[in-house]
Amino acid sequence: MDKKDENEYITVKKSENFSEWYSQVIIKSGFVDHSEVSGCLVFRPSAYGAWQIVVGAIDKLFREDGIENVYFPLLIPEKFLRKEQEHLEGFSPEVAWVTQTGDTELEERLAIRPTSETIMYASYSKWIRSWRDLPMRYNQWNNVLRWEFKHPTPFIRSREFLWNEGHTVFATEKEAYAEGEVILGIYNKVLLEYLALPGIPGKKTDKEKFAGALESHSIEHIMPDGWAIQGPDWHFDGQNFAKAFDIKFLDKEGKTQYAWQNTFAISTRELGVMVSVHGDDKGLVLPPRVAYIQVVIVPIYKKDNQGKVNEYAESVFKRIRKEFRARMDHRDGYSPGFKFNEWEMKGVPIRIEIGERDMAKDMAVLALRDTGEKKEVKVEDIAKTLAAELDAMHARMLAKAEKFLKDNTHHAGSYEELKRILKEKGGIVGAPWCGSRKCEDKVKDEIGAKITNIPYHQKKEDKKCVVCGEKADSLANFARSY
Repeated sequence: MDKKDENEYITVKKSENFSEWYSQVIIKSGFVDHSEVSGCLVFRPSAYGAWQIVVGAIDKLFREDGIENVYFPLLIPEKFLRKEQEHLEGFSPEVAWVTQTGDTELEERLAIRPTSETIMYASYSKWIRSWRDLPMRYNQWNNVLRWEFKHPTPFIRSREFLWNEGHTVFATEKEAYAEGEVILGIYNKVLLEYLALPGIPGKKTDKEKFAGALESHSIEHIMPDGWAIQGPDWHFDGQNFAKAFDIKFLDKEGKTQYAWQNTFAISTRELGVMVSVHGDDKGLVLPPRVAYIQVVIVPIYKKDNQGKVNEYAESVFKRIRKEFRARMDHRDGYSPGFKFNEWEMKGVPIRIEIGERDMAKDMAVLALRDTGEKKEVKVEDIAKTLAAELDAMHARMLAKAEKFLKDNTHHAGSYEELKRILKEKGGIVGAPWCGSRKCEDKVKDEIGAKITNIPYHQKKEDKKCVVCGEKADSLANFARSY
């Protein structure tokens, strides 16, 4: 039973074939599995556990800020989607339809939720009557289905994915717009403190913004292949949806006003970014705060001392199991080396090795997943040591990811330089842009790159657009993007 099938190892290097590496690591590590429905994943405990921790962290911050959770139906009447399509240019989701139940054809098709604006706002228009009903800040955690692409990539572009949908309503434009900084701050805090994932926040161009929004804002990541990928986002929808769905209220002066709205989301795409940024040629490297198993104990024994070593390892396990997400691996028939490789593949942050020599000294050996370093520790101090090592590992992983982001963020002062950097290095390239759609389209058509976002807190400089040479409005971030 000890021999591992060659197909269970990662057979390519991340630096040489990122796409194939990614495909292998998410399956062979037991993070997810493919289902019989194209583009729809099976989340195994490690992946779903990580997502549950992310949900819990964000949800706590949402509730502290006054956002309440609701749940709306999975099925949406066709008339609602048509109503949205009539009002919002660019809204054309590729949805899956329910057309009959048993042998009976439905009078009206029902869409499987691609997003929930339509069904939620039909209720909002009934619930909101007065300024006293506002703000209404609701969120739901759910799954959505979007059948809009031919070649799905797990997490990165899945047909079914998990996310939050924040849908908030305010009496004034000022109140609504102020929420954006709060929401992006919550997302960024969880990205950094749980997933060890830095990103570049900024405003989307009109071309790239969400259909129906006045403004879209995002946090953008860079993947190991040099392509950018959009992370969480927040949309200032103005009164567009309010007018489409008749969401009105009487203000303090007794006048009828349309409400102001926002939408925002973070999805399981972040798990794919996490795997991509932190993983290595051995498999997953999970940030400790979202690892389903943080610590695994592997006893090392021979036939004549198996009982004693296992008993001692169990006593160590009892010391730590309440404070950490821990696992004992006392499977028979597998060598310690086999187990070491397997837990490394799964990305467990710390492995504890315990043999008879360690037992004699009241010691254990910690093996750190991110660096491969091994440390001898006293068993009486093991809980305190584990806490410190897990925090230190998170800090190292975040610092490494921040360095990667910095090293792959470039600047270009001319069109030729922009083309050269994107071709030779990839990453995100900041360059002066005049703000015109024509120049934005030219970059897309000739280079295959788009503006991911316009970063915040820019200094006003007298620069010329790298595309047309006219006066630049701002520095925009260009990248080839998923």
